[in-house]
This record gives sequence, C-alpha cells and structure tokens, in this order.
Amino acid sequence: MLVLGIETSCDETAVALVEGNPPGPGRIINEQLYTQLIEHQEFSGVVPEIAARAHLERLDALTRDLFETTSVDWGDIDAIAATAGPGLIGGVLVGLMYAKGLAQARGLPFVAVNHLEAHGLTARLSHGVACPYWLLLVSGGHTQIIQARDVDDFVQIGGTIDDAAGEAFDKVAKMMGLGMPGGPKVENLALNGDPKAFELPRPLLKKPGYDFSFSGLKTAVRRHLESGEIRSEQNMADLAASFQDALGDCLMGKLERALEEHVENISTLVVAGGVARNQYLRTRLEQLAQAHEVSLICPPMSLCSDNAAMIAWAGIEMLSRGHHDALDVPAKSRWPLRSSSKLHT
Repeated sequence: MLVLGIETSCDETAVALVEGNPPGPGRIINEQLYTQLIEHQEFSGVVPEIAARAHLERLDALTRDLFETTSVDWGDIDAIAATAGPGLIGGVLVGLMYAKGLAQARGLPFVAVNHLEAHGLTARLSHGVACPYWLLLVSGGHTQIIQARDVDDFVQIGGTIDDAAGEAFDKVAKMMGLGMPGGPKVENLALNGDPKAFELPRPLLKKPGYDFSFSGLKTAVRRHLESGEIRSEQNMADLAASFQDALGDCLMGKLERALEEHVENISTLVVAGGVARNQYLRTRLEQLAQAHEVSLICPPMSLCSDNAAMIAWAGIEMLSRGHHDALDVPAKSRWPLRSSSKLHT
C-alpha cells in the first residue's frame, strides 16, 4: 500500500509518502518537513495560535513539493492519513480538514490517526517489530509505559501524573534561558556537567506502581536557579546534568519495575517519542535492556520527533485491517492511546 500522511499536531508541519505492508518495515518514498522554530523562538515555547497559522501557510506548498520531487502520482495513492489528535486543536484541525478535502477531491479512503498510536507503531515502520512489545513513549506531551499487544491494542501500565518528560526538559531549558528546542539544549549543556553535583529529587521513584511525576523535579531546578548559587557556566552544566540524571533515574526505575513485575513473555522494548532522541537516555535504556535480556529497538532519530511518515504508516496498519474513517470524524485535543481502536469504523 502507498499512503500519504499529514502531521500538524504541534509545531511540525509534515507530509510524507510511505509504502509497505504490516508488520513492515516500510519504505519512506519522500517526505517534507517544516519546523516552526523561528515563529516561536521569542516566546521560548509553542504558541498554539501561531502554530495553527503556520501550518495553514505551509501545508499546501509542502504537499505540492512532495509530489513534485518524486515520481509518485495521485493515481498511485491508496489512501490519505492524517493526525486527528491528540494535540493542539488548532493545528490538528488544519491538517485534518486539509486531508479530508484531498480525500474527497481524489476519491480516496481517509484514516484518522491517533498521534500516540503512530509513535507506538514507528518501530514497525523502521524495523518490522512484531507484537507484542514493551513501549516507553516519551515526548513533550506524554510519558507512558505501555504493552503494545497488537497494533490497535495498547495497554498503559504507567504514565505521568503531571508534566511529561519532554515538557520538563523544555521548561527547565526556558528557566535556564537556553531557548528552543529545549530538550537538545539541555542535553548538550549536560555533556560538560557533573550529574552528581546537585542533589535533586526523584519523585515517586520509591513509591509502588509505575507512574511518573516530574513537576517536583522541575521545581527543584528552579529553586537552585533562584538561590544565587549558580554563578558560572560550569554550575549551569552541572545543574543540567543533574536534572537529566534524575529524570533518567525516574524513567529507568519505573520501567525496570514494570519489566520485573510483569512476567508476560515480551522480549522486545521499544522507545518512541521526541525524548527518545536523547543519547544519554538511549545509553541507559541499552544498559537496562541488556540487564533484563530484552531487545531494545530505537527508531531512527528522524522518526522519534513528530513526523508524517509515522502517520502514513499508522494509516497502512489500519487499512490492512479494513479500517478507515468517515469524513465527519472530529479533531480531538485529547485522545487516549488505549482507546484508539474504538474510534475507527
């Protein structure tokens, strides 16, 4: 199958052509991506209204470029897939309505994709991973430990009760005056720091269960910044490294507990989402996977952050099971991953 994917859930305007059949791997024929760094730089964060307007301005041109730079014609397309949520509702609406218009004009099936589901299925696009597998989904908006039992059967074991891991990275970067994108800025600064220089909390780490909390960790960083003790670039690097180490301890501790206490015969661990680009966390995940004798699958860096290839692939997964959506399917700012299969008809 060959599917056009459209992604506009946050500040990435993306379109992609992907072909293949489940379980994969698939082939990305072509993709176009516009990242809105310039639009949001002065605000040190994504402004929803500005994001939606930027999607509207860029989406059609990106789609035209997508087809003009490949030999694929509209007659080759089997379906159109677009993010229908979760995400910033204005941006989601732009991409969703544009995709519906294309589907109607071209007489093509339409698939409304759950953005989280697409992240969770990325390892099938890149590596052809078979279900079931463990999934650590870490992004700007979500941090979850999941059992991916099937392509439309995701069971959440644990999740954040406040900030997501990526959100914590971004807010710490803003407090430190590092600018956007926050996660990579903190990671780069931490390379020259001592991760044990500052004693920071590990919220919920010793509590039963598999849930995360990063709000208190973020607050602890702010208190150190406000205390007057940060007087040099080295102090800043040490604080960044200490924050990253504490967040890593929380992720690894809860994930390790899930692996130990859930005895299901699942031998693969997949990490997905924007925070999965963090090399420090990848290294720790490799060590954890080796200790527990599970295979670790990390999709390519370009497929960890928001992208349209994963949306197209999720569309392929749904179409292969005979699922597609009517053109009146709504945009959703919230759309739990474990309920995604219920919203396909």
